[in-house]
Amino acid sequence: MTATVGNTVGGLTNTVGGVLGATLRGVGETVEGATGLRSVGRGLADVGNGVEAGANDIARGVKNAGEWKS
Repeated sequence: MTATVGNTVGGLTNTVGGVLGATLRGVGETVEGATGLRSVGRGLADVGNGVEAGANDIARGVKNAGEWKS
């Protein structure tokens, strides 16, 4: 039961992190392309990358905890 819950929560966290990361990267590219504000566009893309990486780390930890791994 614990592994199932851990894998479910971890999978959802991966999904949400991936969607948010992709969204922020897309908005960053749009801002950069539409306005020429490269630093703003790149900043948003970097935040998106950070959100996605953080969500992946959390998801991995939740899955490992559900399987009693360290």
